Parts: sequence; C-alpha cells; structure tokens
Amino acid sequence: MTARPLARRPDDMGDDDAELLAAATALLGDVYVEGRHEVVAAMRTADGAMHLGVHVDGSARRSSVCAEGVAAGAVVAHGVTGSAEVTSIVSVLRRVEGTTHVIEPCGVCAELITDYWPDATVWITRGDDIVRVRAAELLPAKRLRRW
Repeated sequence: MTARPLARRPDDMGDDDAELLAAATALLGDVYVEGRHEVVAAMRTADGAMHLGVHVDGSARRSSVCAEGVAAGAVVAHGVTGSAEVTSIVSVLRRVEGTTHVIEPCGVCAELITDYWPDATVWITRGDDIVRVRAAELLPAKRLRRW
C-alpha cells in the first residue's frame, strides 16, 4: 500500500523546514516496515546540515530506539555540537492504514531533545494543524540538567 501524503504544509513553515518534512516523509516511504520502522525524524542544524533517524523496533521493548534518538546520535556523531545547534526537528509517523502524520516526540525523546537543544523548533500536530513549538515547551516543568 502506498502511503497517502501529508496535508498541505503550514503557511508559516519555511522552505528549510519543509525540506526536512519532505526528506523524513520520503525516507519513511523507503524504509517503512509495519511494527519495525514506522517513524522517521529529521533534524536541521544551524550550518544547514540535515540529519535523519529511523525508528528501530526490537523484540525486547528496551532494545527499541526512537527515530529522534537515532537522529540526535547522528548529529553528535558528525561533530555538530557547540555553535552548530539543532534549529529544527520534525518527526513523521506512518500508520498501518497508510496515513502519514507529523508527530510530537515521546516523553523520553522530548527529554533528550531539551537536554541538548531546548531552543530548537519542533513541528508537531495539535488538533488538525501542524504547528511549531520551542522544544522546551514540550516539557514546561523540566528541570534543566547541569552537564
């Protein structure tokens, strides 16, 4: 079954973030396996680089890794730290029936993202709308970690 495309991009989503969304959606179309690879996350850094991560599900639940964590690891692995911060994040889920949705990071991934990039823009779905929020807004009562 071919996935149905997302609804029209939000009016306030710039071309760079629309490119993130398109890249995540395209990769999800390539790697999707029901129950195993259902989410792709894309992160853009201030230097313009794009880093993608794929959800990898394991038979032992603890072995599963979210797409946001994989993408975050790719950012760090490529030496994108310090002055080159993550500026935008979008995650896309494909449901079994073939629909594709922008989703909010899970709680663990929201913790990870806000540990590293609390000022990043995160695109999420609220109601029927895709909206931007500051990463720190995902966890308004989060205690900041001192590294």
